[in-house]
Amino acid sequence: MKELLGGLPKRACLIGLSVLLVLAVTVAALGCGTDSEVGDGGAVSTTAPSETTTTSEPPEETTTTTPADTTTTSSTAPEDTMTIRVYFSRDEKICAASRVIPKTQQVGAAAMKALLEGPTEVEKQAGMVSNIPEGTTFLGLDIEDGIATVDLSKEYSSGGGSLSMMMRLAEVVFTLTQFPTVDGVNFKLDGEPIDVLGGEGIIIDHPMSRVDYEDMSPAILVESPTVGNTISSPVRITGTANVFEAVFRINIVDYDGLILADEVVMATSGTGTRGTFDVTIPFNLRKPGPGWIIAFSESPKDGSQINIVEIPVELE
Repeated sequence: MKELLGGLPKRACLIGLSVLLVLAVTVAALGCGTDSEVGDGGAVSTTAPSETTTTSEPPEETTTTTPADTTTTSSTAPEDTMTIRVYFSRDEKICAASRVIPKTQQVGAAAMKALLEGPTEVEKQAGMVSNIPEGTTFLGLDIEDGIATVDLSKEYSSGGGSLSMMMRLAEVVFTLTQFPTVDGVNFKLDGEPIDVLGGEGIIIDHPMSRVDYEDMSPAILVESPTVGNTISSPVRITGTANVFEAVFRINIVDYDGLILADEVVMATSGTGTRGTFDVTIPFNLRKPGPGWIIAFSESPKDGSQINIVEIPVELE
């Protein structure tokens, strides 16, 4: 065992008092149980092509979706529920959050409704925000030939500068493209197709994909587990990365700053190209309680830690 705050000077400056203060607030919120047992979601799988026609009535999707794998957490979701992800922003970059919802074939619609509800209190305390304007309502979703067309109320285009506009588009695109049947997203406002969003004139004249929002994506995007999840050993960690030579590290750290695991991870691609990663990491826990998953890469210039992502979790 190595002491993160003592024996590893490089992390000392990163975790420090500010992080511990954030943790203290997060721990208090976690005690309420919000999303605390979602755990590792993995990718939501889709077993059938989706063709959906919706109006302002509840949308009916033909997508059949199975619950995501939660075997690495302390408990699995009930059989009548499923785990999905929604995407917000933190430090002006996209970040993932987990949601446990009742099983449904209308999974895309359910994900959009969960997205519009915004971050939980625990997620807000961890710095997560939604860039979608309040009052925006979900009107419908159509999925055909890999393209999702989402219909939102006109409030979606109101307020905010170019960064806010780009982030709110990215939040919707990332949320819908988590499903294998969706490759790109078109937008409607109040039933009318649009190819320009807002007064900033953001061009969206083609199905938008995650590639269009690479600048909005962190170098390391951990998609599971997410903020507030409960994890146990071994824990499966998944996501995407665009880092030098595709190599980075993941630490699992307890409340006292002790590093419980230190794993070198390699994405499927890197150095200008975003790749995926899926790694299962065992760790030795002294006592259950709050902790972090910390991902970072090392600078090719001086070896310093960069691209740091810290995810507060519950360890058990």
